[in-house]
Amino acid sequence: MNTKTLITSLLTLVLAATHSFAGEAHKSGPFEGAKANTGFVTHTTEGGKSMLTLSDDFVAPQTPDPHWQVVDSKGNTYLLQKLMIKGDKMNKSIEVPKYVSDIAKVQIWCAFAEVNLGEAAFEHPIK
Repeated sequence: MNTKTLITSLLTLVLAATHSFAGEAHKSGPFEGAKANTGFVTHTTEGGKSMLTLSDDFVAPQTPDPHWQVVDSKGNTYLLQKLMIKGDKMNKSIEVPKYVSDIAKVQIWCAFAEVNLGEAAFEHPIK
């Protein structure tokens, strides 16, 4: 192998490794619950931010005040943003606050009725 080929191969390997770490995604199991029971959620890290995104087949529950809620591995719950905004528009993707140490489950929580509408669990808690 000549030096140019070796350097090109090494650069390709470094770029591929960097891309796989930056774009690593974690997919939850399916949502299960009385009202939120379609689709799943994906966790990614984008620009150092922890992001949660609902799948395209997720159907928003027809309830008064659905919110994103996450549960950590110790069972602590964190009520986050509203799911529905401005009529029928949905917050399909949100940033997880830094104070959330890990994510074991994502729930759709009705803040009006104070009830879990459905949840999707990750195989292992996401740090």
